[in-house]
Amino acid sequence: MAQADPAKPDARGTTAPDLELDLAKDAKSKSNTFTSPADRTVRKAAPSAKTGAAAAQSVASANPDLAIGLTAYGVTAHGAEVDTTITSVDTPLKVTIDWGDGKSDVFDAYGSDSRTTAHTYAEVGSYTVKVTVVDDANAVSAVNEVVFVTVGADFTPYAPTRLLDTRNGTGAPAGMVQPYSSTRVKVGGNGGIPAGVTAVVLNITVTNTSAEGHVTAFPEGTERPTTSNVNYKARQSVPNLVIVKVGKNGYVEIANRGGAPVDLIADVTGYFSKTASSGYTPVTPSRFVDTREGLGTVKGQLGGRKTFSTQISGLRGVPQGISAVALNVTVTNPREAGHLSVFPAGGATPTASNLNFTPGQTIANSVIVPVSGDGRISVFNGAWAGTDVVVDVVGYYSADSKGAFRPLSPERLVDTRDPQDPVYGKLWGQSYIYMPMSFDDPSITGFVLNTTVTNPEGDGYLTVTPDPNSLDDYINDTQSWPTPPNSSNLNWTKGATVPNLVQASTGDNGIIDLWNRGWDDVDLIVDLFGLYQQD
Repeated sequence: MAQADPAKPDARGTTAPDLELDLAKDAKSKSNTFTSPADRTVRKAAPSAKTGAAAAQSVASANPDLAIGLTAYGVTAHGAEVDTTITSVDTPLKVTIDWGDGKSDVFDAYGSDSRTTAHTYAEVGSYTVKVTVVDDANAVSAVNEVVFVTVGADFTPYAPTRLLDTRNGTGAPAGMVQPYSSTRVKVGGNGGIPAGVTAVVLNITVTNTSAEGHVTAFPEGTERPTTSNVNYKARQSVPNLVIVKVGKNGYVEIANRGGAPVDLIADVTGYFSKTASSGYTPVTPSRFVDTREGLGTVKGQLGGRKTFSTQISGLRGVPQGISAVALNVTVTNPREAGHLSVFPAGGATPTASNLNFTPGQTIANSVIVPVSGDGRISVFNGAWAGTDVVVDVVGYYSADSKGAFRPLSPERLVDTRDPQDPVYGKLWGQSYIYMPMSFDDPSITGFVLNTTVTNPEGDGYLTVTPDPNSLDDYINDTQSWPTPPNSSNLNWTKGATVPNLVQASTGDNGIIDLWNRGWDDVDLIVDLFGLYQQD
């Protein structure tokens, strides 16, 4: 039975994920740890020492074991820690750490010493960390250096381009992907995408389905996770945006976890790399376009084979000078089957699609798309008949934004079907689940989630938004009932299973709310794929 809006707050809450443990494992993993052993130390005479043969003899005999071992690893998206291990006789030492960005730290030591020093870089990237130890008493110095690469990655927008289509052999041999098997898509080094990218934004579409199943995207060369990215049923064409880590050879693997063959399509709209580009700023979801009301465009359906353009930058808190925008795009009331393509205003209409729909269907999909030089986007209706279009902005990318992306090992956070889940049991109509994600780490500004609604008892939509309450409010039962914004992240019809990627802002309190905005109960699944961190 549908549940009415409660008279007092009684929302269910999840347990907080152990992000500290996950991030610590990531930071000190082999791929994110950089070492330069002590035997790479270069010794020389200190500036005050003698020159020539006398200096060489002095260096050889004074403090003969003076050496520096270095280990650097990323602790935050922009942050590094360097373990410095000094071997020396008992004597005063002056230690200088040059971080490679024009900044340095200096400290005193006495004899052999081990310590950890932290530093935060303004931009992601690769830096040479140089450590110099000076022993004035013995007129000798030692130098060692290590190349460090930040954990976080910045976003580079890419004009929507098709990388994979198993129907015609684009990016892979032509032919359907068989049950419980997979195909690969080349990302790093493909076209204008450089080698060495860390993650990619793909719009993955499954089509020509004859049974139900799901699709999982993951880095090639790694174990397939148990999470899902796209859920489908027989005779459906279902798209979903994914942000997925790229394997070390530049490939992403896409697995068909259904019992019948399917065709797979993948379109790229951007990638993440360790080269400074655009960071991410999440915003509270805000509606920019609704053709039913004439918001952001002329009132009335977008006609068949027609395009409209709309301004993004400079409106509703989105600044000028952005490079790309994160959207949730919804189609409703379509008069026939078709697709939508979202692209920078003024550019050519791409062959890539963002959203596929059938007559009368209401369906949403996340979109990350570059903007034109004047901050506009265009939306093309690929059907021959009209449809209504709704566009909500959830964030933007710009050179001034500090949020760098950190992919995480996929993890299931919520499954209301699971008796072991703290929020077991269907999510009531007009109610919400709160997730305390980063209440103890304000440097984390957003999360990349995949939300899936299944077993809905009626039509409705999901809204994901920051919670105005603090965790202490919930612990002390002093929370207020939040007001969800006028936006949607996922739309469903009775009995359907519908996924959608969500880039969720943590707001001021690090808590994310998952609202069932329908009047009937649903089951909800939430998977975690990454986060944005500004320090």
